[in-house]
Amino acid sequence: MALHVHKKAIRALGVSESFRKGVSERSVLAGVVMRSDMLIDGFTFGFAEVGGMDSTDSIIEMYRTLRREDVNLLLLNGCVISWYNVVDLQRLYEETGIPLICVTYEESPGLERYFKELFPRDWEYRVAIYRKNGGRTPLKLKTGHTVYARFLGASREEAEGVLNKFTLQGAVPEPLRVARLLARSLMRTLKPEIYRGR
Repeated sequence: MALHVHKKAIRALGVSESFRKGVSERSVLAGVVMRSDMLIDGFTFGFAEVGGMDSTDSIIEMYRTLRREDVNLLLLNGCVISWYNVVDLQRLYEETGIPLICVTYEESPGLERYFKELFPRDWEYRVAIYRKNGGRTPLKLKTGHTVYARFLGASREEAEGVLNKFTLQGAVPEPLRVARLLARSLMRTLKPEIYRGR
């Protein structure tokens, strides 16, 4: 699917998460469909195992559950979520068939040493996916903030255009800001047995 940045009302699916460290066995994933005129017109939800490796499958299922063909791109709040649950961006892009932009907000020397320390059984698998996701590109937004993005199915200029379209203030694009608020609200209101996986 081509990414028409200059189209008046493109739609993005923003996905973010929330979990309680030391308490949650699963994180709550929230997806918000938002038009670039900031109209919200859809939600989707999922779970990911804290410290697991199922985040890619969960996000793919969230997208498929929407059953919509008018979503133009996928926005993610980072590719390492739910306590080192690594999202396979290439697979996510291939299986959804829409452009993907993954945003983080700070410079980082990388996470590979943490994978080795915390996950001795499968750290090599996690590192392989993390490396496959590639490096991040710093993008300066019209708000004056810099974000660090990975993008598939879009050029640097298109990714920058999309982020500027969806960012009203600060560094966080609105679909991701709303998705994060929604995920946190759900985490606060869900019964513990739901996010503890019982």
